[in-house]
Amino acid sequence: MSDIIRRDPRAEWIARNRLHPLHAAMQPVQHSWMGPNGVIRKNVHGVGFIGPNGIKRIDRSGAQQGGATKRTAATEVQLPLHQVVQPAFYISVVPDMVGGRLSSHDRDLLGLAHQLAGTDGAVLAVVFGEHKESAFATAGVDRLLVLEGEEFSGYAPEQRVQGLRAVDNQFNPRHWLLPDSRSGGGELGRRFAAALGERPATRVWQVKGEACIGRAGAGLQDLARPLARLILAAAECAEPVSETRHEALPVELSTSVARSLSRIEDLGAVAVDPGAIPMAEAEFIFSGGNGVKDWALFHRTAAALGATEGASRVAVDDGFMARDRQVGASGTWVTARVYVAVGISGAIQHLQGIGACDKVVAINLDPGCDMIKRADLSVIGDSAAILQALIAAVEAYRNEARRDAA
Repeated sequence: MSDIIRRDPRAEWIARNRLHPLHAAMQPVQHSWMGPNGVIRKNVHGVGFIGPNGIKRIDRSGAQQGGATKRTAATEVQLPLHQVVQPAFYISVVPDMVGGRLSSHDRDLLGLAHQLAGTDGAVLAVVFGEHKESAFATAGVDRLLVLEGEEFSGYAPEQRVQGLRAVDNQFNPRHWLLPDSRSGGGELGRRFAAALGERPATRVWQVKGEACIGRAGAGLQDLARPLARLILAAAECAEPVSETRHEALPVELSTSVARSLSRIEDLGAVAVDPGAIPMAEAEFIFSGGNGVKDWALFHRTAAALGATEGASRVAVDDGFMARDRQVGASGTWVTARVYVAVGISGAIQHLQGIGACDKVVAINLDPGCDMIKRADLSVIGDSAAILQALIAAVEAYRNEARRDAA
């Protein structure tokens, strides 16, 4: 027999195709290795891999469908503790905290702050009002300053600028980082820069040494400038912190924040028709696919939840939804905080379109479909029965809230 080693094109194709059932069998058995910084890395596509936050990572190989290889998401992973006892300087971050929680944009910002802080500096997060976040430590926060009070609630940019100036006077941060977003960070950062008399670096997507690179020319060009003290960063400006656990020690201001004579009156939130919100800007999307059999019930559920309606390409091609409601690589790329997929199996183009969504909820009959593997929360069952129960739960919750208000 010949000693020539022959290629197997089919085996090579299976090894590249993560959706193939035999993909895992073609991979080398290496579940962990030591990275360049001495931190143990883990294979995120390994069978039963649990992420640093105790959440099961995505595995499209299909190997995790067997009961013997499954692990619970309650498995605790203890990350190495990063401590800064006496910070040489501070890097202050003002996250948007939409809904009282850190968004993916906020976590990217904290990753950039951790990069600028190095080993001697500490990341100081400044949060306004009450919050619901419990993962500041794993997001990279060394010190946490919460500015509470009615003067900071609602839309109060002038009062918040006063609070940030008080923080600047006490801690004198080396850099200020705010998200350049439409959720408030972009406006607050520009107001704060005007109050300090400094020129901010806006739409920054990368920091290299003593220079920062931002988008310019309608996003078609890059503008490099010296590293500014006040940075308004875009999404994906840095990798979020995932390998260390931080103290998130609470700190307080030594002086009270002076109340400003506000020239702005907050009249509260204005009711908006969810159907009028563009898909790319919607924060809560209720999307239907081929598994939806009762579209009237689907529309009632979306209206009860106050969600923007979306659809898969199959539902659009079949005429159940308009073309501008299509989600995916061939439709609209969405960045919703919550994305609910009803009867959507999860084609690769659809999964690409929802890649930036924070939380994905899947309702499906098939426990082995790709959407179930992608979802943070899965409900296996008939969509009609689940949607009816969801409407009943929402109505019961609202009736109870009305009784409590009365």
